[in-house]
Amino acid sequence: MPIRISRWVLCTVPSTALVAVTVACSGPQSGATAPATPSALAPPAPSAPPAPAAPPTPIAAKSAPAAPAAPTAPEPPAAPAAPTTPTAPVPETTMPAPTALPASFHDFNATTLEGQSANLSQYKGKVLLVVNTASECGLTPQYTGLEQLHEEFSSRGLVVLGIPSNDFGGQEPGSPAQIREFCSTKYNVTFPLLSKQQTKAGEGQSPIYTWLNDKTGSLPRWNFGKYVIGKDGKTVSYFDSKVTPEDPALRKAIETALGS
Repeated sequence: MPIRISRWVLCTVPSTALVAVTVACSGPQSGATAPATPSALAPPAPSAPPAPAAPPTPIAAKSAPAAPAAPTAPEPPAAPAAPTTPTAPVPETTMPAPTALPASFHDFNATTLEGQSANLSQYKGKVLLVVNTASECGLTPQYTGLEQLHEEFSSRGLVVLGIPSNDFGGQEPGSPAQIREFCSTKYNVTFPLLSKQQTKAGEGQSPIYTWLNDKTGSLPRWNFGKYVIGKDGKTVSYFDSKVTPEDPALRKAIETALGS
């Protein structure tokens, strides 16, 4: 009896389905199953390819980084404190310049240290010792000798007349009140003092010193220059700052003027 052997073969088709195939290993037998037609073995129609996946959602572009904050302008440094302004020296008194120089010293109108009017005609018949004074000078101690002359000769008609001036070294910067206090407390000055005036030639020069320069050809080169003016107000002699009140030459000139 012929032996029939059947074999199952698993075939993989593109659709991934399994198809059973009967393979006859012997010749055809009666009653044997007809071999599968070619159409039966044809692979199934390929399925439609899967739709392509939607492209990934693009990542939103990163927003531009925020602009850096503008740097804060540094606060300006505080303005330095204004330097303390030193006290300005009290200005000298400007006497109105006469249209023409007077013939006599007695023709001047001046101002006292306290600001009162002083007509120099009050000194007619007296001898005057006119001195440009200063409170902070190396020659300031001459105040002592000047006060002694005033006390010694005032009864005979001598008047020591001090005229403060800040012309030399800025050595008389004080106010009238300061000058008066200094002279009174330090040197016990009792002779009259006029207002502060300019002795130097040029704009602002006191007319008194313009007149004195015209009469003698000399102006003070420093503080405590001295002029002796006779009783007539016209005769004048000059003594330099270094000539002290005790100097014999100065005393002789005063004695001569008093005796004239």
